[in-house]
Amino acid sequence: MMKRYSIGFIIEQALGHVTHGKNLQKNIELDAEIESSWGFPVQPQSGLMALPGIRNWTIQAGLQANQSIKGMHKSGRKLDALFFHTQVTAILAKRWMEAIPSVVSLDATPLQYDALGKFYEHEGGPSWLEKFKFQMNHACYLRSAHLVTWSSWAKSSLVKDYQIPEKKITVIPPGVNIRDWSPNDIGSHQQLQEDVVNLLFVGGALKRKGGNDLIKAFKAARSELTSQELTLHLVTKDQPKDKVDGMVVYNNMRPNSDALKNLYKQADIFCLPTYGDCLPMVLSEASASALPSISTKIAAIPEIVEPDKSGLLVDPGDVRGLKESIISLAKNPTLRHEMGANALHETHKRFDAQANAAKLFSLLKSIAK
Repeated sequence: MMKRYSIGFIIEQALGHVTHGKNLQKNIELDAEIESSWGFPVQPQSGLMALPGIRNWTIQAGLQANQSIKGMHKSGRKLDALFFHTQVTAILAKRWMEAIPSVVSLDATPLQYDALGKFYEHEGGPSWLEKFKFQMNHACYLRSAHLVTWSSWAKSSLVKDYQIPEKKITVIPPGVNIRDWSPNDIGSHQQLQEDVVNLLFVGGALKRKGGNDLIKAFKAARSELTSQELTLHLVTKDQPKDKVDGMVVYNNMRPNSDALKNLYKQADIFCLPTYGDCLPMVLSEASASALPSISTKIAAIPEIVEPDKSGLLVDPGDVRGLKESIISLAKNPTLRHEMGANALHETHKRFDAQANAAKLFSLLKSIAK
């Protein structure tokens, strides 16, 4: 008789975590052994207000997580395991984590997030508060039965900064549903239009994601590449200050929509010269679309974009280097095709959402009661 596992999933609803939750929901249907329950803590639209202790979103996420788990129990279903993503949702779940084996998942540790904080409009507090936050997060990591990180970069911080044993941590990137993004005929669009080069940028926060730098670099590259038609497609919530010839802005594009996927399929180069990111899922989407990427040397990005193999990396704010990278790929369609093929191959190996979800579900079953 097949064993059944009842597992509760608490998924923070912010940034790329929303897509991660949707992918897990889609792929859990393939595991007949798991009966899943879901909770989705949502950030308030009115903004964060300062409170003593942990920042307000942590408190609100914790309260929502506790209500979700209570609801799962009221339904009469005994939970065999809990999954929290991110640790923000688990900080106030002490009694649940002590009663139910729990996996805590994170894309970055709080210390890593603090290092990128100024780009997220996040500022650290006084030393006593930062010490308290560290202790609360550290206690949460110790309570967990196991930890999952999206990258080796995040794992290294858990080991070095929080003294968590390596054997307690497994790296499982979120990945993408590759079949949803891969072009039917890789390279066909580029081969038909080698004189027309389409750049694609996808990032809600234009400034933080380096969109303003990209516009400057695109304008300079376009003036030099007189023999090619260079077009920049910007998918963002913000409105650029300057209008530039050859630039098309999309302010209302929905994540995972067919319209967005078509932009990826029509693109030749993906650009994300970001200042503040951990492991941007749009880079996985670009790789699954067989696109070479130009991005920055920060956080876990080098784990997705391998320099000179699947794309090019520059320093944040290096507009000149960004321009030169655009020109280099725009002038060399063969290199673009090779890098795009390498990116897709690597995505199949390491960033397949279905395969990675299966690894996560297997881990949850292994720690279940």
